[in-house]
Amino acid sequence: MFGVKLLEERIRAEGKVRENGSVLKVDSFLNHQMDMELYDAMGAEFYRLFGGEGVTKLLTIEASGIGIACVAGLHFHVPVVFAKKGKTKNIDGDIYTALVHSFTHGQLYEIMVAREFIQPGDRVLLIDDFLAKGAALEGLIHIVEQAGATVVGAGVCVEKAFQPGGDALRQKGYRIEALARIKSMSDEDGVEFC
Repeated sequence: MFGVKLLEERIRAEGKVRENGSVLKVDSFLNHQMDMELYDAMGAEFYRLFGGEGVTKLLTIEASGIGIACVAGLHFHVPVVFAKKGKTKNIDGDIYTALVHSFTHGQLYEIMVAREFIQPGDRVLLIDDFLAKGAALEGLIHIVEQAGATVVGAGVCVEKAFQPGGDALRQKGYRIEALARIKSMSDEDGVEFC
C-alpha cells in the first residue's frame, strides 16, 4: 500500500488538471520526469498484487509505460517487452499487431511486438501509466491472445474510474489493479480519489 499512498500524495501535490477535467498532468514525476523512488514503490506494489500469479513477462506500450514496467520488472525478475507504435528497421520477421487509439495524441496507432518475445506458455502482466477508455490495454490483450499466451492481469498507475475502460475490462473478466483510482477531477476542484 506504500506505493498507493505515495502516488496519491504526489498527484494531490503536483498533479494539474487541464482541458476541462479531461487531462491530468503528472509529468513532473510520472510520465516525463520520473521519480525513481516512487517508481520503485509502485513496482513493489505491483509485485505484492501479482507476485503469486507466475508472471513470466511484463508487457507495456511505448512510451510512458516503459519506465514503470522496467522498474516493476526488477521486482518480478522477468523480462519487460514493450509494444512499439509503428514499424522500425529493427523489427523484422513475424510480429503481432493491434490497432490502438491514443486519447492523449488523438490518433490511431498500429502497435507491434516481435513474435519471438511472447510465447504460448507465457503468463503476461500488462503495465501502463494510465487507464481511461482502455484502448491501450485492449490492444495489448489482443497481442497476448494472438500469441496464445495468458493475460494474468493489468497493473496501472492511475485509473480514471469515471471513464469506462477499467469497468469494461473487469466485466470481460480481466483483473485490473490501479494504484490510484480517480473518482472525479476538474480544473477548479482538482482530483477526488475513489
